[in-house]
Amino acid sequence: MSHKPLRFRLGARHAINGTRQGPYDLDADSLVTHGVVVGMTGSGKTGAVTVLVEEALRAGVPVLLLDVKGDLANLALRFDSFAAEPLVSWVEPERGDDDGIADAPLVDAFAQERERELRAWSIDELALAQYCATTHVRIITPGSDAGEPLHLLSALERRSPRWDTDVDSARTTLEAAISLVLRLMGREHEPTRSREHALLTAIAERRLRANVSTTLEALLPDVLEPPFDSIGALTVEQYMSEKSRASLAADLNTLIASSSLARWRAGQDLDVGRWMQPVDEKTPATIVSVAHLDESERALALGVVLEETLAWVRSQSGTSRLRALVVFDEVYGFLPPHPHAPPTKRPLVALMKQARAFGVGVLLATQNPMDLDYRALSNAGTWIIGRLQTDADRARVIEGLGERAKGPMAKLVQKIAPRWFVVRESGSGAPALLQPRWAISVLRGPMTAAEVRRLRMG
Repeated sequence: MSHKPLRFRLGARHAINGTRQGPYDLDADSLVTHGVVVGMTGSGKTGAVTVLVEEALRAGVPVLLLDVKGDLANLALRFDSFAAEPLVSWVEPERGDDDGIADAPLVDAFAQERERELRAWSIDELALAQYCATTHVRIITPGSDAGEPLHLLSALERRSPRWDTDVDSARTTLEAAISLVLRLMGREHEPTRSREHALLTAIAERRLRANVSTTLEALLPDVLEPPFDSIGALTVEQYMSEKSRASLAADLNTLIASSSLARWRAGQDLDVGRWMQPVDEKTPATIVSVAHLDESERALALGVVLEETLAWVRSQSGTSRLRALVVFDEVYGFLPPHPHAPPTKRPLVALMKQARAFGVGVLLATQNPMDLDYRALSNAGTWIIGRLQTDADRARVIEGLGERAKGPMAKLVQKIAPRWFVVRESGSGAPALLQPRWAISVLRGPMTAAEVRRLRMG
């Protein structure tokens, strides 16, 4: 049975010669074949991504956002009117301002510009109020209580109902949590190569199936004296000697005793399925912000979140319609070409290959397209291309699109101006120009942990 197409109004469509053709309505269901947004600093990339996310939320599509720099946290800066007063804390003051708070004339000017630009795109105060009333934005900060804290090891330490309904998914998320534990211990973490991983997984799964405690502290005695005789075809002693198990237990105990571990074990469960559910009948946008973490910690945290996301995707029924969107901003470094394999790469590649069958679209954005695995990105149907800094960046994108190095697309990408985008949609070989609308959210740049905390505290 046919259904009414769902469309995201991203802005204005222009012909390649620059002639305005009307509104740019993107077929939402085309995003199940995923999308890529590229553009250098100042290209308007973050604004374009924000507008697309806002349109998804306005249409009732839940969104999970992975935020590396802190830009996507701006989605929480949504206001239900054009009034200037709520903007005071979020308008950048003049250079050298004594109190660090923008003066009234500057705030008023920004509020007037915001009203003028939004009204130009037919977004009035009624539309603002409706958007705020029908969306729920939360910011989750693993390893910090600036936003909502997150227990990254919950798949290991807190029993999931999946053990009663979907053992394969439960085991996948358990393995990701154990990999994180082993990485923190500085030990081999790959499930297919690590004896420590196999032992800890067997111990934890046995306890989870029996519905008994699986905290790291509870696992220690079982590491020293496993409650089973064999692992695979070998006895426990043949597989890992008593001396090796004692060494593993000692390292695990050191990790438990470290103060740094506590911040990974506090907060809500890692439950993407719950994040995708309406909150008080509002469409959810869940922002997992790791801007406060160092580079290695970001990869660890996002790797576990992505593994959980993949497990949730695989638990859904098949559909060709867009049921949810996963957005990863600044994916550079998290999806590198072979042989590099950060914790984020395996689940990202799997999502790009498999999520479309379950109605989940993946949108990847970067300002640096050079170090990305284009075999994975070849699964993306929609490309939104902004201004790029170097010839090498442009050549890399054209290569990823499968276009000729000196063809029409290459020439078009070379000429693109800031805050304009060349769009090639899934199923359509003809590119078009997109002028994104003004964002409903106040885009004030990357948000610090202190600012995120201020938002959460109200």
